[in-house]
Amino acid sequence: QVQLVESGGGSVQPGESLRLSCVAPKFSDSLYYMSWFRQAPGKEREGVAAVSPGGSLTYYDASVKGRFAISRDNAKNTLYLQMNSLKPDDTAMYFCAAGTVSEFWRAPDKLWRAPTRYTYWGQGTQVTVSS
Repeated sequence: QVQLVESGGGSVQPGESLRLSCVAPKFSDSLYYMSWFRQAPGKEREGVAAVSPGGSLTYYDASVKGRFAISRDNAKNTLYLQMNSLKPDDTAMYFCAAGTVSEFWRAPDKLWRAPTRYTYWGQGTQVTVSS
């Protein structure tokens, strides 16, 4: 069974940075779109950012654009999320997800936000931003 494993979460103050990692050790994730989602208590899971299989295309939610950067290293089967200028509103459990290309190719700039299109999920890593 494929397992995605996130790491890098923690508690920081507003304005600080964190880098999340997600390792998928048992499959070649170069065939998958990969994304970061987050879920705060009492709220629905929302898409944060996504990256195409080759890494050339990225998509961001408006709330994080310019502050967060998604990237992937397919040789290491690892997905990253660099989070800068963190705000209290960024506090949430962060999840990585992987979905096959066939789920997204028609309109990746829209479809990446749909959690139901992803096959594999990690267990999450908590990010807390507070002064």
